[in-house]
Amino acid sequence: QVQLVESGGGLVQAGGSLRLSCAASGRTFSSYNMAWFRQAPRKEREFVGAITWSAISTGYADSVKGRFTISRDNAKNTVYLQMNSLKPEDTAVYYCAAGPRSYIRREQTEYDYWGQGTQVTVSS
Repeated sequence: QVQLVESGGGLVQAGGSLRLSCAASGRTFSSYNMAWFRQAPRKEREFVGAITWSAISTGYADSVKGRFTISRDNAKNTVYLQMNSLKPEDTAVYYCAAGPRSYIRREQTEYDYWGQGTQVTVSS
């Protein structure tokens, strides 16, 4: 079992930046692909970005590409989501997820472990 804990959420004005962190414990962190998803009020959870175990490959939703950057530090067992140029539509609970080492995966069902989420609110 892998435990994931997100942090770094908060309230920010449109155009601002936040960096989310996801700390992992349990199995070897480098053995997993990592991803970020988000869920806005009254909406379905959606893919944000993912990174492979080697950090060589990354993938993003079109809505965040060019604004968000996912990275990982295996020595610290942590994955990050740097969010720049934030928009009100980015407001959501952001979830960290871990899945089998593979190519970039974009579906919720392809991930085995989830954090409890961290709230990001972007004001206009």
